[in-house]
Amino acid sequence: MTGPQPRPTGAEQPAGPEQPGGSEPADGERRSGLRNPDKAVRGLGAGTMALEALVLLLAIQPIRVVGGDLGGEAVGAIVALAVACVVLAGMMRRPWAWHAGTVLQGLLLLSGLLHWSLFVLGVIFALVWAYALHVRRVILG
Repeated sequence: MTGPQPRPTGAEQPAGPEQPGGSEPADGERRSGLRNPDKAVRGLGAGTMALEALVLLLAIQPIRVVGGDLGGEAVGAIVALAVACVVLAGMMRRPWAWHAGTVLQGLLLLSGLLHWSLFVLGVIFALVWAYALHVRRVILG
């Protein structure tokens, strides 16, 4: 018989290397259920960095209009941080990029000295980055 075979369901699942009563494989390796967990985690990091860059660049005009005095130093810092986010989004294959992303969050918090709204954005994105690091640790171990 050729053609696609139905996937086993529920009670029809074949007995695998799992220990009885648990969902961990016998060799102690955690399985995330993802086909390529490294790629999924890199996508999460790159997406977070790209989103941060977009929000930073789009925040310049509303901060200038609503927030008041946004000097040239603050605009320069925002653009520099956004460029760094884009570069890091493309470098997520490298292990050091995750550490650089953490440093970048600290720099965004520090840019809050130039304008209070940058500190607020720094807190928001630091929390998002902390969650991304948590997901990375859970998936990759």
